[in-house]
Amino acid sequence: MKYRKLGRTGFEVSDIGYGLWGMSGWTGSSDQESLASLQLSVDLGCNFFDTAWAYGEGKSDGLLGEIMQRNVGKRLYAASKIPPANDRWPALPEYKYYDVFSPQHVFKYADLIRKQLRVGCVDLLQFHVWDDGWTSEPDFRSTVEKLKRDGWIRYFGLSINRWEPENGIKALRTGLVDVVQVIYNIFDQSPEDELFPVCQELNIGVIARVPFDEGSLGGKMSLETRFPKGDWRSGYFGPENLANTVRRVDRLKEILPAGMALPEMALRFILSHPAVSTTIAGMRKAEHVRQNIAASDAGPLDNLLLAELKNHRWDRKPARWSD
Repeated sequence: MKYRKLGRTGFEVSDIGYGLWGMSGWTGSSDQESLASLQLSVDLGCNFFDTAWAYGEGKSDGLLGEIMQRNVGKRLYAASKIPPANDRWPALPEYKYYDVFSPQHVFKYADLIRKQLRVGCVDLLQFHVWDDGWTSEPDFRSTVEKLKRDGWIRYFGLSINRWEPENGIKALRTGLVDVVQVIYNIFDQSPEDELFPVCQELNIGVIARVPFDEGSLGGKMSLETRFPKGDWRSGYFGPENLANTVRRVDRLKEILPAGMALPEMALRFILSHPAVSTTIAGMRKAEHVRQNIAASDAGPLDNLLLAELKNHRWDRKPARWSD
């Protein structure tokens, strides 16, 4: 496992992090299997874990808290997220900041998250949605500063809306934001345009999320793939998106180097960008843990393949099915 600095936090984090979303609401998740894969990832060198209160109303936070208690001798970094009070994803410009992240709401959930993680101070606390129109709200600054001053959190971050990587740059320039989380993968390359240069300029840590495009870059989906009702992916990979996605994945398979699996290429593409601190992969099964961590060991892709992958960029706009 290789490690990188998480921006100005100074944290030395594994460049393959662990995303816990799939442990709370995706089909086939089991707590026993989740805890076993979390422990295996720790044993293999993973030390960065990203969760959120919205992942099962604190369930994933609790699973992470259990693993941290089992490994008190190891420095594991926990990142979690405050849910929006209006329960709307993504944030929209018409929403008022106070209705989404009032001080009372933020401190209530920060405390709930601390208790689930079994810590007094959260390494990284993020807002789960963001709109840059809120940047000048006085409560934004006073809340983040109080969270840090009172020792509830070490660092603060933002999780940027799907396919809106520029919608956060104003907030980054306030000095309040230490880390940003954004969708970045072979298809979704637009953070390279404006967001990543600002992060490098300001020494802001970058968490690249959705490395496998919600599963399509695992390479096992087909036109017949269906997810059960209630599984978030059933909407994302519905009629508006499934066929387009499968066609693009098939084109990627045509350029896979011999001996390399599609998930490995997907992870190594992300790790080839110097702005990225870590990428958070969902890996509930032991085989996925081993496979993903091996991608860290393999290092960046060669320049010829990276140049070829630039042709597979897919610029998209938020839609009802992508929320």
